[in-house]
Formats: sequence, C-alpha cells, structure tokens
Amino acid sequence: QLQLVESGGGLVQSGGSLRLSCAASGFTLDYYTIGWFRQAPGKEREGVSCISSSGDRTKYADSVKGRFSISRDNAKNTVYLQMNSLKSEDTAIYYCARGMQFRGCVSVPDARHYDNWGQGTQVTVSS
Repeated sequence: QLQLVESGGGLVQSGGSLRLSCAASGFTLDYYTIGWFRQAPGKEREGVSCISSSGDRTKYADSVKGRFSISRDNAKNTVYLQMNSLKSEDTAIYYCARGMQFRGCVSVPDARHYDNWGQGTQVTVSS
C-alpha cells in the first residue's frame, strides 16, 4: 500500500527548531520529487519546499528561504524538512506529497502537481 507518513511536529517556542520527516512505504522514493506543504487555520494550503528525485535541486517559498532546509535519504526512503528560526506564522499542519510522474522540482511546489499525500503533522510555534 502506497503511503507517506509525516512525523516530527510539535510545540516549539519562537526561534526554535524542528525537523520533520516524511517516510514513504509501498513505493521507492528515488524516482520522485517530494514536496512539503502547509496549511494554517483559515488559510489555503501553500507550497513550502520541494526536492528533486536525485536531491540535486531544491526550491523554497520566500517565506521560509534561509530558515528551512529540505533533504532526502533515499536509502531510508525518507525526506526531511529542517526548520530553524521558527516564527509564529509557521504554525500550520505540514504535509508531504509525491510529485506526479516526471514532475521535477523547478519551482515552489504547486499542490495540483502532487499526489499521494500524508496525513500531516502539526507544528505550533508559540511567541
């Protein structure tokens, strides 16, 4: 069964750090671009970052550039999102998703080009 499972969310103070994980099962992560998205209460889902299948290309939303870092370990079938200098506006449910076939990481991820979403992990940043 094809599945993505996010973990690593939690409650952190402003300025703190968290590392989110996106573990894949039922398929090999190697062949796919993976994106991270987030959705805050009352707001639309937005793309945060993506990483190409080989890991040589990454993209970030302007709001997280310089603070977040995406990486992948294909041997572990897992993608990570390291989040530093967290702000209250980063509070959201964070989701990972698999890019559709042949979808590269050429721009901040657009949810329309991703399928097979995880259930999400809550990140709450207290000010």
